[in-house]
Amino acid sequence: MLLGQLSAVASPLSQEQVQKLQGLVAELNPIQQAWVSGYLAANANSTMLGGTAATVSAGDAAPLTILYGSQTGNAKGVATKLQEQAQSRGLTVKLVSMSDYKPTALKKEKFLAVVVSTYGEGEPPEDAETLHEFLTTKKAPKLDGVKIAVLGLGDSSYEFFCQTAKDFEERLNKLGAETVFKRADLDVDYDDEATSWISGTLDAFEPDLKAQQESAGGQAMAMPFGAPTAAASQFNKQNPFAAELVTVQKITGRDSTKDVRHVEISLEGSDITYTPGDSLGVYFLNDEVLVDEVLELTQIDATSSVKVGDEELSVRDALIEKLELTQSYPGFVEKYAQATGTPALLTLIEDKAAMREYIEPRQIFDVIRQNPAKLEAQTLVDCLRKLQARLYSIASSQSEVEEEVHLTIGLVEFNAFDSEHLGGCSGYLAKRAEEGCKVKVFSEHNDNFRLPANDDTPVIMIGPGTGIAPFRAFLQERDVREASGKNWLFFGNPHFTQDFLYQVEIQGYLKSGLLNKVDVAFSRDQAEKVYVQDKLRSNSKDVFAWLEAGAHLYICGDANRMAKDVHNALIDIIKENTNKSHEDAEQYLKDLRSANRYQKDVY
Repeated sequence: MLLGQLSAVASPLSQEQVQKLQGLVAELNPIQQAWVSGYLAANANSTMLGGTAATVSAGDAAPLTILYGSQTGNAKGVATKLQEQAQSRGLTVKLVSMSDYKPTALKKEKFLAVVVSTYGEGEPPEDAETLHEFLTTKKAPKLDGVKIAVLGLGDSSYEFFCQTAKDFEERLNKLGAETVFKRADLDVDYDDEATSWISGTLDAFEPDLKAQQESAGGQAMAMPFGAPTAAASQFNKQNPFAAELVTVQKITGRDSTKDVRHVEISLEGSDITYTPGDSLGVYFLNDEVLVDEVLELTQIDATSSVKVGDEELSVRDALIEKLELTQSYPGFVEKYAQATGTPALLTLIEDKAAMREYIEPRQIFDVIRQNPAKLEAQTLVDCLRKLQARLYSIASSQSEVEEEVHLTIGLVEFNAFDSEHLGGCSGYLAKRAEEGCKVKVFSEHNDNFRLPANDDTPVIMIGPGTGIAPFRAFLQERDVREASGKNWLFFGNPHFTQDFLYQVEIQGYLKSGLLNKVDVAFSRDQAEKVYVQDKLRSNSKDVFAWLEAGAHLYICGDANRMAKDVHNALIDIIKENTNKSHEDAEQYLKDLRSANRYQKDVY
């Protein structure tokens, strides 16, 4: 539709702008294209009326600005619900990703809601990094009179739980902003508490917002702000689709130290769409053998009826289908200690460091196994949190595989306390689920990890181990689009003969010319260990030349070590090729990130 319009009329845009726009439009489905048409028309209209892309107002009423920083989409989801609830109350609202927000605009704000997640060691998500850092600098403006409310999302099994939200509130308060509703630090099972925070926050903001809207001469009209979102599926995290598990195939060798599975799932009969860079949420079933052991250790009758939220079912079914039994977290140990009165566990509650040390090697199964006690069925259920879907980077392009979605999953397996332990979801898919069974899934959009809109743009992809997954999707997409931009892949794993994931496909792309360069690092195939960051350094001149030619750079995989090592290698490459200082080299990468040319999908 839009492509036809572009080619049919004399364009006031430059040729480069037309190519960029055509590249962007090619990514959109018909519903999204219609949205863009309406958005552009409304935006042009608002500009002629002297308004902005965010609000058109009869006066100068300040909107409630909702800023979100989201790694996997959860914070964006809560922020969007806050926007919808605000609009239903007739409030002027502006929803914007921190990555699209100019930090200097803070001085114009009067009402600010912040919804932000935390990942890794208390770090902000990618799209929040710039604003998070700006608030500590001398450039940060005084915010006297600004009213704020902050919500954090995190995982209490990590030490620095919701640290980014705490940072934002503390820094905004130091600049003079006033917290009008208490910050909420929410765990992985956050839906109900997020709903009550949204309600309380809007109750706190509404009187002032309404009063200034009326004094400004009527209600302002909310306009779309930021990038269009994909057409929403009826299936989501709360309402997953029961998809058929088509294939689970081991793709590492018999003697490999790793067990990696290529998984294919059918989306036939759903309206689920995804874009390369997105993730798939997968719900799984806990191991029935271990569930029966838990029931025996707690002397609970398997047929006892319990409630999980609003649902009533047998305790055995609840433990298999609804509750988290692998990933340990302090909240469970605290509740279980109090329910059972176990002295050793009760002492842990008083010592956070000892608690961390205790839960690190243990799954919830282990805690119960090592501290058996008779419990009521509902008491055990109340100690546990709801089972959370596991998110996996999608390893396919829908343009190529149509009604399927592919994943690359490393089996989590380790020995502890004289028994084999498996990851919750990876153990289920690799060891227990049978091909043909139904698995509950949903797609999670990730606008922070996207191919360039212009197909002429070169890309550098760095994905050791299962980090190869999204780049398989990228290559399929670039192949289908017949993109002319150059592609360079860096891949690493322990052994060439055992661990070269998707070797035949990669060699095929190299032969066809889709892949211009491939550099592989098999760390254990020689006396000296070689990693992807070493391969980057040995290609220093070419890597920098590609960046100077406009290449987009992507990293996927381990956040704690690999991503940091690659980042440091990139700093060295920039310094080596420009004689820049370390600080200026860091700024070079920050500028790339601001231009969406340096993107990470790390975990």
